[in-house]
Amino acid sequence: MDRTHHLKPPTVKNNSPIYQLKVVLLGSEPPVWRRLQVPAEARLDWLHAVLQVAIGWTNSHLHQFIVGEQCYSDTRHSFAEFEGDPETQEERKSTLQQIAPHAQDAFGYEYDFGDSWEHEIVVEKILPPDSSLATTARCLDGARACPPEDCGGVWGYEDLLKILKNRKHSEHKSMKEWLGRPFDAEGFDLEKVNVWLRKLKWPRVTEAQLRKVLMGRDNYHQ
Repeated sequence: MDRTHHLKPPTVKNNSPIYQLKVVLLGSEPPVWRRLQVPAEARLDWLHAVLQVAIGWTNSHLHQFIVGEQCYSDTRHSFAEFEGDPETQEERKSTLQQIAPHAQDAFGYEYDFGDSWEHEIVVEKILPPDSSLATTARCLDGARACPPEDCGGVWGYEDLLKILKNRKHSEHKSMKEWLGRPFDAEGFDLEKVNVWLRKLKWPRVTEAQLRKVLMGRDNYHQ
């Protein structure tokens, strides 16, 4: 029986500090990155939703946060990677401020254990409370598009870009068909990201709510 749905969110105060985070997709060259501001008291499951929206992922796979030897994830999901691992903690019981209490602290975020997209997250600054960010997140800057889902990780993405650039490549047509839509590796729409970040419910987002936000983002036209 799943008892974790009774978890109460950490108390959120309007005077909570604001964390400025630099998120980099490791192995991407040139790098895919985002600079975000989020409440210090954000739960990790909410931060996961923020990262999915801001980076461009579709929440189609499992994920985990990694802080030293400690892992945090949604423990409602049973999967071999976490079974029997005493270091895996429930992400809905932990906040950003708890896992990274100081400026310049760093931790990892892994998405899709097949493709293994690894992100480094650094706390660039801890800022004074800001009422406009008490219950939401903001993207300040970033660069480049999120890789397509299920393209084979960093190395598969590198191969995909080479194929797309070479119209004479034997797989050029099939890869374009597989993508299903035009893909601009250099594209990043800051305004679009912020439109959809503002739609995330605080202090938690259900999977259905996140799915709705991500579908809206991917079909959004200004």
